Amino acid sequence: MVANRSRDTKPELRVRSAVHRRGLRYRVAARPIQDLPRTADMVFRPAKVAVFIDGCFWHGCPEHYTQPRTNADYWSAKIARNKGRDSETDQRLRDAGWTVLRYWEHEPVQEVVEDIVTTVNASRNG
Repeated sequence: MVANRSRDTKPELRVRSAVHRRGLRYRVAARPIQDLPRTADMVFRPAKVAVFIDGCFWHGCPEHYTQPRTNADYWSAKIARNKGRDSETDQRLRDAGWTVLRYWEHEPVQEVVEDIVTTVNASRNG
């Protein structure tokens, strides 16, 4: 599992590149709030928007996740913990006044980028 990246994945790089081309600047793999020991893939601090691009396997995508045949009990528990941690992270950020955006790695890049740009601009202006 050492080769599995926690940041700079291909889906993440595609989205980051397109958002950057649209003129938005952000922090990469940063903690949105200091007392949260987790990082978001993209953090727009002034707008208080945290973006997560979740891998289908690691976060249990309802469309693409398939249970591994080997060591199924371990993986089932692991994915359940990941999903629980995602929910807790979302709730803690919302409680702190942040907007949380989560996308699956298979979602079309342009749709994701449009949603991010719209949300960030609305948060800055509102």
